[in-house]
Formats: sequence, C-alpha cells, structure tokens
Amino acid sequence: MIFNIEYETMPREALEAIQLRRLQATLSRANAMVPFYRSKFKESGITPQDIKSLEDLRRLPFTIKQDLRDNYPFGMFAVPMDNVVRIHASSGTTGQPTVVGYTARDIDTWAELMARALTAGGATRGDIIHNAYGYGLFTGGLGVHYGAEKLGASVIPVSGGNTRRQVIIMKDFKPSILTATPSYSLHLAEAAEEMGVSFKDLNFRFGVFGAEPWSESMRKEIEEKLNLKAVDIYGLSEVIGPGVSIECHEAQKGLHLFEDHFIPEIIDPDTGEPLPYGETGELVITSITKEAFPVIRYRTRDITSLNPEPCICGRTMVRMNKVSGRTDDMLIIRGVNVFPSQIESVLMEIEGVEPHYQLEVDRKENLDILTVKVEISDKTFSDEVKELQRLSATIESNIKETLGVSVSVKLAEPKSIARSEGKAARVIDRRKL
Repeated sequence: MIFNIEYETMPREALEAIQLRRLQATLSRANAMVPFYRSKFKESGITPQDIKSLEDLRRLPFTIKQDLRDNYPFGMFAVPMDNVVRIHASSGTTGQPTVVGYTARDIDTWAELMARALTAGGATRGDIIHNAYGYGLFTGGLGVHYGAEKLGASVIPVSGGNTRRQVIIMKDFKPSILTATPSYSLHLAEAAEEMGVSFKDLNFRFGVFGAEPWSESMRKEIEEKLNLKAVDIYGLSEVIGPGVSIECHEAQKGLHLFEDHFIPEIIDPDTGEPLPYGETGELVITSITKEAFPVIRYRTRDITSLNPEPCICGRTMVRMNKVSGRTDDMLIIRGVNVFPSQIESVLMEIEGVEPHYQLEVDRKENLDILTVKVEISDKTFSDEVKELQRLSATIESNIKETLGVSVSVKLAEPKSIARSEGKAARVIDRRKL
C-alpha cells in the first residue's frame, strides 16, 4: 500500500496533538496570506498565537459560502497563482461560482484521502472501478479518479450519461466497484433490465455513492437491484471535494471523518454555539492541511451529528451520521446544486417571460426531474405554437448551459401562478411526499 492509514487507528490523544499543530500552522498561513482571514481575525480581536488548544477553535469566526463569493474568484487563495495547479468551481445562488484551488501537494493529499476512502468502502488494488461521477469543474469525477489511481486500482473514466453504453461497458469490462450518485445507480439498473442485462451476472462487489442525500430505504433498493453493498461518501468542493468522510463497508454505520486533515464541529444553526457529540446540528469543518485554499470554521449547512465511539472496523476517528438535510433551500438534482434564485436569474434574461415561476421536483424512474413552470407575458401568450415551442426550448437550453442541469419547461398563461403576500412558494418538492 502506497499511502498512510496509521492515522485512522491512532489514539485520540496522539491525533489531537497532530490536529493542534496543523491547525496552528494553517491559521498562521491564512493570516499571513489571505486578507479576508486577516481582517476577520482582527475584527474578532484574536491572533493565530491565541489558539493554544483545540478548544480555542470556537473563538474563531465562521466562514460562510457568501464569503467565498465575495472574494471571487481567487481572493481566498493562500498561495500565489504560480503554485495553483488545479481550479474547480461549484455554482452558487446567484449563478456566480465558488472557486477552489489546489497546489500539487493538495492534489496529492486529495488523492490519498480518496484512496483511503475507497479502501474503507471496500476497494482494493485489484479492483476495476467504474466511475460514473461527472468530470469537469465538479469535483466528484476527478476526485474518485485520482484516488483510484493512487490506490493502484484500474479506473474506467466513463463519467455520467450514455447510460446504455455504460451497461455494455459494465458487461464487457467487468468492473467490481461502482462510483456514482445514488439516483443514477438506480437508473443504470433500470437501463440494464431494459437491455436484458442482470446485475446478478455482473461483477460488482461494492458501490460508493454520494453527491446527493439518500435514505436507508434507497440503500436497500440499490443493494437489491445492483447486487452489491452500498457505501455512503461525503465531501464538498469548498473543503476539498469527495473524501472528507466515508462509511466503512464492514459496518455501514456512520461516515468516518478523516480528522488528520479536517476538524469537525457540530453547532446550533441558529445560535452558532457548539454542540456535544450525539446532538444534531450543522456541520462545521476546518481544513488543517490544505495549502492553496484553507477553510476555517466553514459552515457547510449540512445537518448531522458526530459519534466518537470506535468502529468494529478498528478506525478510531469520529463518525458523522448520514446528512439529513440542509439549513438553506438548495435543491440537489442528479448531483447538481440548484437554487431557485439561479433559475430566476436565467429566466429574467429571456424576453417574454414574467417574474412569476415555480419549480416542481419529482422522481421518475429513479431520477430527479425538475420542471420549471413559468408565466409568459400577454403578448407572448398570443404568439403561434411554434414561437411558444421555441421559447420553451430557449429556456431549457439557457438553464442547461448556465447551471449544468436538464429541466423541462411548462409555459403558463399570464396570472395563472398563485401570488403570495409573504415569501413566494417557489418550490414544490414531491420527492418528500
């Protein structure tokens, strides 16, 4: 094995000593190199030298996603651009992405984390990994890819889409590990059934699924339909990408969080006060090894809890429970983050469309379907059918180009969408029913 997993079974006292040393170094670098953090520390009346224990971490101010947008594109970087070898980005509520950077060492760190994650999820050097996460600015595909290569496994960089072709590759190449979003894995199962291919005749042992919330009932369905053991993985671009935490295949009970690289906290989302182990709240993460883009007390908006008890697999790092939701109104459609205001910003750029719309989310054939219902103006409503069809196609195309997610569009006649005197009911999410 070409990567180090000794941290995963390290006694708590030894691990915390490493965390403190790395935290202090990260704070000093952020203070020296990132004007945002230097200003925040000064406003809080604290210096990196004041952090003498892990308990002192709570004295530091939070970082939120809006801070990243306010410093778009490279204002949060802690190294010169000459040292940045990779840039990823994720979209935000205004359509402006949050940008993250990586040094060569960061890429090595990420690859090692993903190799460790894949190992916990059941992968070995001898496996063939069918990677159906998307490649590009989204961190999922490349994160898994580099981790698989670090592990020494064979990786098939198939990405998303071309579902029937993927089934043929699964049949011919005989991959043993599947990495994908949970909903797409079920879509693969249905496509295989339509093609007369049974997953029982394929070679899969484990699947590593993430990038969108999924329930235990969906896990059961995935395991039954795909004839494999399904493991949950967690990460977010702002922290590093996938590889922050993962379930072990032995227990499948809580995601082991790699505390040698990240310090987790659970806070009350309303007050910001830290909560003890076992209590449910918002996950906050501080990176302690990233060079190009360190994050300090980053509020993820994900709701979970932490369990410090050692696992049957032997790992001693804390486990986070499955994320049960978010504190904001973000929708996750086939692994892509979508906010209502993003849709609005696209709609308002199109002539003939009124500022009244609703987003209808449903799940059909195990895939998330987003329908945008939008009012059109009186003038547009009187246009010929061909013109209305052209308008609908334009909206779908612009949303796809801007947000990277496919939607269907329903054009509604003027004043047909209910008005509200308070907050508009923008989202109808039938997946929750």
